[in-house]
Amino acid sequence: MPKVIVDLDACEGAGVCAEVCPMNVYDIVEMPEYNNEKKAQATRVEDCIMCMACVTACPTQAITVEDE
Repeated sequence: MPKVIVDLDACEGAGVCAEVCPMNVYDIVEMPEYNNEKKAQATRVEDCIMCMACVTACPTQAITVEDE
């Protein structure tokens, strides 16, 4: 199963990853530990097909996908 890492400090919550992901891996959620800012969360990592669309599209390069 792939390992999807979202750098929450770099993530601006633009939601581009959620828009481009063909497998619907991401949700954009309010994060209490970041003053309720919206951030990307890989909530369905088991569905990831490692197409790297999210990595390519992320405007802040906050996403890394690795093969475990």
